[in-house]
Amino acid sequence: MAQLNDAFRRRPSTGTVVCTDGVFALGQKALPLIVKLVQAFDAFTPDNDPHGEHDFGALSFGGERLFWKIDYFDREMRFASADPLDPSVTMRLLTIMLASEY
Repeated sequence: MAQLNDAFRRRPSTGTVVCTDGVFALGQKALPLIVKLVQAFDAFTPDNDPHGEHDFGALSFGGERLFWKIDYFDREMRFASADPLDPSVTMRLLTIMLASEY
């Protein structure tokens, strides 16, 4: 699972990426920088990634605390994926949000 999530996070064209209103409010120039921070994130530990899935992270940008989260949906993005390990039936969704929006 971690390999699939890392590959998606680093090349999000294989799924969908959304940002919350709070992240958009940080400004148009901030968005590409934040996405690069999410793509480069590698600070996984047993404390913040107990299942070893690399599906959640926290980082700081411009004095703001941000979270990112990967969820797994069916190919139509309507329901949870029946098998998140199978890319043929799974669409990944990466959400980037302010910690205060969680």
